[in-house]
Amino acid sequence: MAAAASFALTPETKVHRKPARASYDRAVAHAILDEALVATVAFSENGQTFAIPMVYARLGERMVLHAAASSRFARVLASGTPLCVTVTLLDGLVLARSAMHHSVNYRSVVVLGVATELERPEEKLAALTRLVEHVLPGRSAACRPPNALELKATRVFALPVEAVSVKRRSGGPLDDAEDLTLPYWAGVVPLARGETAPIPDAAHPPLGAEPAGLRAYDRAKIAAAGAREVQP
Repeated sequence: MAAAASFALTPETKVHRKPARASYDRAVAHAILDEALVATVAFSENGQTFAIPMVYARLGERMVLHAAASSRFARVLASGTPLCVTVTLLDGLVLARSAMHHSVNYRSVVVLGVATELERPEEKLAALTRLVEHVLPGRSAACRPPNALELKATRVFALPVEAVSVKRRSGGPLDDAEDLTLPYWAGVVPLARGETAPIPDAAHPPLGAEPAGLRAYDRAKIAAAGAREVQP
């Protein structure tokens, strides 16, 4: 059965602050998750809140999370502890005429839920392959896959992408009318990744050729090419 176009709105996912910037559209959330590289996974344990940044991937309607098998993080994920996962893309600095109205243009996703462990070797391998592909499509075929020891040392979890909210800001500054005549520059400083030359391993020069297209690495284009996604 195909997933609904919008996520169900719940008291936990409803955006209260500036709700006009909120979205519950599944495709919008997927696009942000596919473009970003780092998620922050927050949880509470014994009265202390922790927030762990990590590389992740989207696999269909799930987020792939991973941890060292012996780590506290793996134990927490396996325990069914509720998680709050946030992902943010920063698009620009918004410079206003007043300090109060300075802001940033951004796209963000919040996912709430409980992760379940992927224990079958083929499931783990598919999820870890997706992690590599999320960083660079095609890379999993151009490197050694995890061996049995590495798979044993890594625990892999899937978080349902269902309790979700999106929040975005775009456009210029929103100055008060009385400030529009002040003699200060106002506008947006775009924050876009520029193309840079890859840096080969200096300590051990690579024996293989540089992958095609690496000099035009573009997260937005990677996210737009949804056909490359590995299906669960």
